[in-house]
Amino acid sequence: MLKLYGGARSRASIVQWYLEELAVPYEFVLLDMQAGEHRQSDYLKINPVGKVPAIVDGDFQLWESGAILLYLADKYGKIALSPEERGELSQWVLFANATLGPGIFVEATRQQETPRLLTPLNEIFEQQPFLLGDEFSVADVAVGSILSYIPVMLKLDLSSYPAVLNYIQRMSERPAFQKSIGKHA
Repeated sequence: MLKLYGGARSRASIVQWYLEELAVPYEFVLLDMQAGEHRQSDYLKINPVGKVPAIVDGDFQLWESGAILLYLADKYGKIALSPEERGELSQWVLFANATLGPGIFVEATRQQETPRLLTPLNEIFEQQPFLLGDEFSVADVAVGSILSYIPVMLKLDLSSYPAVLNYIQRMSERPAFQKSIGKHA
């Protein structure tokens, strides 16, 4: 059975959300981050950087939440993807981790980056329910998880982005979200 390693209130909940969406059986291995379990030799064999999340799927080990999400989409997703579709999914997962998250959560850049990032997202969600159109995908897990942390962690006024607010609400109402991120929010 796939093992997901994470800490309380960690990015492992993003991977957990997607595992729940895919209905993939998994064991959640809760590491006590305060006690430094993520820096013990057993865990460092899985992730030498000593961060969470990480997965062990049979003999395969992988760390970094975006890479894990894309791996799960490839292995357990319901449809085969063309290289173009895979590229588009990768674009959004990498955007969430490398651009959206830092842009919103780094205080020094937040004021400048928030409108630059949320305005185009708002325009997308005015036109379609999900990032890639009418179907929920791993892109929505990556971007939706970052967006869902904004009202919880930052209390930013998002009233200028009503379609983003609606999207956050719809993501947070998903049963798989409630079993993962929603438990910690």
